Amino acid sequence: MLTIRRMKESDIPEVARLEKEIFPDPWSEGAISETFEQEQTLLLVAYEDRKLIGYLILYFVLEEGEIARIAVIPECRRQGVGARMLLELEDLCEDNGITKLLLDVRESNETAISFYTSYGFVQDGVRRNFYSDPQEDGILMSREIGK
Repeated sequence: MLTIRRMKESDIPEVARLEKEIFPDPWSEGAISETFEQEQTLLLVAYEDRKLIGYLILYFVLEEGEIARIAVIPECRRQGVGARMLLELEDLCEDNGITKLLLDVRESNETAISFYTSYGFVQDGVRRNFYSDPQEDGILMSREIGK
């Protein structure tokens, strides 16, 4: 059974392990822990039968939230886990007065761009040479909440 909930401190080591498996530029356990301690963050985890299968990290200021990380393990992608995390995030954003979500994505990540577009995100611009390993542009996207 899929369970989505706010991240607990005890989840941090497992999230850090998934970071290393999923991203070419993984955050360290210390960086995740520092993020967890900040007040202006929302962190979610997705578990399937006690196994961590995904997570989401959002920073927010006033009414805008920036999705810094959203990840699902490869064998659980395209099964609605990311969408469920975004829906849970939207509820938490409304509770915190956040009305707009922002994110950036590698221009080569067509799967993610398609996913975000299907969820109502629109392209706002391009950050030239934003990513490294490999170097490429970042696509800026946003979505109003509640529309």
